[in-house]
Amino acid sequence: MKYSSSFLIVLAALTAPLSARAAGLQPVEDFVSHPSYSAVRISPNGEYLAMTVDKGEQDVLVVMRTGDLELLKVNQLPDDKSIGSFYWVSPERLIFNAVKKLGGYAQPFNTGEWFAVNADGSQPRPLIFYGTRDATQRGKTVGNERFTLLDTLKDDDTQVVMQAQSPRSSEGAGSEAFLVDTFTGRRSSLGRAPKENCSIVLDANKQPGFAVCSSSKDDVGEYEERTELYRREGRNWTLLSASKSDGKHLSVVRTTDEGTVFAEQDDGVRPAAIGTLDLESGAFKTLFQDDVAEASNLIWSTDGNALVAVVSEAGAPKVTLIDETDPDAELYASLAAAFEGQMVDFSSYTRDGQKVVVSVASDSNPGELYLYDRASGQAKFLMHRRPRLDKDAMASVKPFTLQARDGRRLHGFLTLPHGSNGRNLPLIVNPHGGPIGPRDYWSFNPEAQLLASRGYAVLQVNYRGSGGYGKEFRDAGHLQWGQGIQNDIVDATRWAVERGHADPDRICIYGGSFGGYSALMAPIRAPGLFKCAFGYVGVYDVDMMFKKGDIPETESGQRYLRRTHGSNTAVWSENSPARLAQEVKIPVFLAAGARDVRTPPEQTELMDKALREAGNPPEGMIIQSGEMHGFYDVPARVNLYTKMLDFFARHIGR
Repeated sequence: MKYSSSFLIVLAALTAPLSARAAGLQPVEDFVSHPSYSAVRISPNGEYLAMTVDKGEQDVLVVMRTGDLELLKVNQLPDDKSIGSFYWVSPERLIFNAVKKLGGYAQPFNTGEWFAVNADGSQPRPLIFYGTRDATQRGKTVGNERFTLLDTLKDDDTQVVMQAQSPRSSEGAGSEAFLVDTFTGRRSSLGRAPKENCSIVLDANKQPGFAVCSSSKDDVGEYEERTELYRREGRNWTLLSASKSDGKHLSVVRTTDEGTVFAEQDDGVRPAAIGTLDLESGAFKTLFQDDVAEASNLIWSTDGNALVAVVSEAGAPKVTLIDETDPDAELYASLAAAFEGQMVDFSSYTRDGQKVVVSVASDSNPGELYLYDRASGQAKFLMHRRPRLDKDAMASVKPFTLQARDGRRLHGFLTLPHGSNGRNLPLIVNPHGGPIGPRDYWSFNPEAQLLASRGYAVLQVNYRGSGGYGKEFRDAGHLQWGQGIQNDIVDATRWAVERGHADPDRICIYGGSFGGYSALMAPIRAPGLFKCAFGYVGVYDVDMMFKKGDIPETESGQRYLRRTHGSNTAVWSENSPARLAQEVKIPVFLAAGARDVRTPPEQTELMDKALREAGNPPEGMIIQSGEMHGFYDVPARVNLYTKMLDFFARHIGR
């Protein structure tokens, strides 16, 4: 296979030193172009590195030799499909699935296809196609199963264990575990879950041991999160826990080879706890629980038998060591000390644990990879995630807390331009999308860094409804799109003014998806606070949200909409910026993707029409052809952010 010269240049840039930048502002493209790599995994014997690389609308799978980073193979799917998850099956063989991108703000859509290939590109094999027969079922119609990987079976270089979920009704899916041969595609059943809408977790013998079953429907068919945990004994499933009866959501995270069952328990009050489950008594033993934030990451030992550390992120990441006796805990502590002030993680490791790919990142560091060798005790630099950006010239991100007007404690982040004293700055308020579940983090944010490079402070607040702070905080965002959430955004903005960080006469608001909604709704709720608003792939009419887009296409999606908006159409109108356009008294710019199925461009067109009829036509509107829920194409992104920066400069620039 031949590789284009441009693609080879991209790969060369992975390890290239930062080039000297010309005097003046760093180009927009350096911030908004795609990172050099996404996920990275080292092969079981350490000979190869595999990584996904973003090429705009497609992600490809690149295989390189670990020793010299020589390019060995680029795996690219046809029909604009991207490679999603990938795993090493053996020292020479990989499996990966296919996804379709829906835009920067939406999770990729799993096509249901899986493939296997050797590191050098030999013996390629399509394993699973959505809605087709497998190699052992020539005379049998196979349903529309969707497969996910459960285990790569480290003692088996040929087979893996996968879970298939097949639709049984509009409300659920039956789950079944299969042993799958990655060379022939043949599969044999290991067992089926006890009911619909379950996820299977393997036991120490790599057999179906637990099933975590969920539903978003209560007894009268409306929205309520419910879970049940089952244990398999022989061929029978036994119910261990049901949230309906005891109010606690209990799920199994993993079972180690030694038989320890790690689980998560959420009582809906405090953030969920991480611990172990005693199968004899059914007792849950807490190993970690934070009063404010949920666990955002679990760091496991290289043999998979010990939970080394738990990461929580109320503000900046906090790492709590769990098993300090494990040798990998000592290694982690040593690496964390070597990269003080940055977040360290074990990205992947060899089967014997002798080589570990270590990821390092921070608020100003987009990400770096190192290869740690236990024999030498040395960490060798591998590559930069964004080689065009100098981490020493990036903005800093300061976590903050404030008390909202109703007493609720909120957490957020203030990005301050490099070299700034953090006082009296022009401010961009940047509410995140969602609103129920997503959140902002302390980690490197190229969008905020771009704005900061132009002299703006950037404020992000994890308003009620945001994820990461427990179920009660997340549920508090329902029925609060236009009220409580906007109050939180406004309160955080006023906090920045009162603390002297923001010039009160130079504040604009910008957001995407739900953040686009807030960009138009917050100025309605707080007249005079903001000087301009930029809405990107936003929702502007609640009634339309119930009729257009992919959310109302499913019954569970309709339940979610009723849960978060209610059913009173008069209230919908009161919470729709497009119905309140006459109250938007500031300059506006709008942008949307022409192929967006989450917030269709009709939402943006309606907002544009309403503003025009109110006598305040937007200064500009982009309906970008080919783009979906968040732009992917780099020229489209450069155009978007260039126009955005020009817009801000006109209204609050220096």
